[in-house]
Amino acid sequence: MARFKYSGRDRTKKRSGTITAGSKREALAKLRDEGIRTTEIFEVPETLLTKEINIGNPVKLQHLVIYLRQFATLLKAGVSVVESTNILARQTESKALRKALLDIEAELREGNQLSQASGKHDKIFSPMYINMVKAGEAGGNMDETLERLADHYEKQHITRQKVIAALTYPAVIGLIAIGVVIFLLVSVVPTFVDMFADFGGELPGITKFVLGASEFMQGYWWLILLFILAVVISFSFAKKNKKSKYYLDYAILRMPIFGKLMQKAVLARMTRTLSSLFTSSVPILQALSIVENVVENEVVSRVVRESRDALEIGQSMTGPMMNHWAFPPLVTQMISIGEETGSLDSMLGKVAEFYEKEVETSTDQLKSLIEPIMIVILAGLVGTIVTSIMIPMFDIFNHVN
Repeated sequence: MARFKYSGRDRTKKRSGTITAGSKREALAKLRDEGIRTTEIFEVPETLLTKEINIGNPVKLQHLVIYLRQFATLLKAGVSVVESTNILARQTESKALRKALLDIEAELREGNQLSQASGKHDKIFSPMYINMVKAGEAGGNMDETLERLADHYEKQHITRQKVIAALTYPAVIGLIAIGVVIFLLVSVVPTFVDMFADFGGELPGITKFVLGASEFMQGYWWLILLFILAVVISFSFAKKNKKSKYYLDYAILRMPIFGKLMQKAVLARMTRTLSSLFTSSVPILQALSIVENVVENEVVSRVVRESRDALEIGQSMTGPMMNHWAFPPLVTQMISIGEETGSLDSMLGKVAEFYEKEVETSTDQLKSLIEPIMIVILAGLVGTIVTSIMIPMFDIFNHVN
């Protein structure tokens, strides 16, 4: 899609601006539909300054949910897919989604299907979205499929926000603690160094340690920054490599306090995605392949891959799950019952609801537990530094008297 700058007028006033279209002819047709008679139109070349740079999904999850809800409502009202896409492209607040929808509209007018057109925007529309839309097109129940997708993304967003909220508090308190300690070591402690040197007596061990830490912080602060930078870079590279990401995800799931929360969140995401795909009649092997890529945890992803391989040779998908510590008996037993009774989508939905509630309960418990712990840690760090200064001060006071 290209950007065109135009000038012209409608029935009441002069108009000018930019429009996105596949060609100059298409741009003129769009402007004509809007009632604008163009006097000048030309393509705007794309540069580094005008090109949009996005990291990850450029569309917020809430914008995607709103789009899906409105799309389903329009289809239920009898509006065609092409016209619905055109209307939603003009209404959405997301620039990236608007651009994608305009591209999709052009593809639809050329006779392509929605799933095919959406597949060209894989940074916005996930494989799960594409496959569920494809199933909706085949089954003739696109409005229901879109509602189901909206429910899925909404629940996924709520679960993710609860996990982020639980992890944000200790992270913020931790940063505050580090900031306070650095301030004391760099600005406060050095003011007492000369006083202690003039005193000439033997300093307590805790005071020597704090003075040493202060001296190191002032002289080698750049080394600490390099270490932090190296950790961040190593972490980002580890996430890109599947082998290293497996060990990273393993360590996260095995963490003492947060590991269980992360495990529940991953299982909720996995079962919710599978349930949505099965309900939309996506083939089970294809559904497992999609979940393997969207679950965002390499430990669980490997087990899902093994379950898919087991199904391909005629075995139960629960076999690999039963032999892995990351899958509690509740998950494997419910899936096994679903396989036997033919109600796998319903059983997975119940498991997803259970773990979504568990995540909510766990985050509330963690907040109430972490708050006093972090306050004690912060008080302990500050108290240690203050104590290391006060003990020699008392000795100097007693010596003077």
